Amino acid sequence: MSTPPFVPRETWRFDTERIGRRVLVYDSVDSTLSLGAALAASEENTDGLVLIADHQRAGRGQYGRTWTSRPGSSLLMSVIVRPPAELQRPVILTAWVAVAIADAVRALTGAQARLKWPNDLLVSEKKICGILIEQSSSAGALTTVAGVGLNLTQTAEEFARANLPAATSLGIVSGGTIDARAAAGVVIQKLDREFARLCAGERGAVEADWKWRIGLLGRQVVIEHLGGASTTGRLRDMSFDGLEVEDAEGFVRVIAPEAVAHVRAV
Repeated sequence: MSTPPFVPRETWRFDTERIGRRVLVYDSVDSTLSLGAALAASEENTDGLVLIADHQRAGRGQYGRTWTSRPGSSLLMSVIVRPPAELQRPVILTAWVAVAIADAVRALTGAQARLKWPNDLLVSEKKICGILIEQSSSAGALTTVAGVGLNLTQTAEEFARANLPAATSLGIVSGGTIDARAAAGVVIQKLDREFARLCAGERGAVEADWKWRIGLLGRQVVIEHLGGASTTGRLRDMSFDGLEVEDAEGFVRVIAPEAVAHVRAV
């Protein structure tokens, strides 16, 4: 496969262990996710490579939804990683990114972000970030491209004009000016740290942070299955291996995360 016809505007380098030692920054691409998949298939030594674009012409989100934003207003970023076999499940990789981005939001604004299953981060119940994990196999090796769309500088008026009243940005939350490169640096440092924790065998620590960010333990919930069915009950526990739901009769059902489309409080 030939190298995609996109030329980076500049290259950044961060003093990290794995993620972001090389960052390619573009003015505009179709999608950083698509570009990441193409680069991973056509080039060597892309593990940990970060791609950032000011604008995406064909950005996408969960379930094929489109992702649009004013050029320069969001951190539109994808990270290429080749995780070991035990970390290749999308639920683990989504948790990695969610925990890292939530920590970055806290560092940049002082606000705590909550994870809305499966891949949206909310601050004060308004969406500030979307996450999308895509995987492909080439020459027997599985490559993951983790996409992030983090709102940086949009105003409340801008979201209102776009009919997005349930969205927010770092600028709104912090009440100050957000520098895109500085924000990217914080995000990359957090992603690198959390990935290192996973690779060092600290899966339980990342899992605990993920569970806390979801914040539904002990509550009555509705779990919507990917096939269209739903389960209602008290969420007794949750892990990367399953969600434990107790119904009114005390029967406990364990549901695999891969079978869950949405989880919401009743």
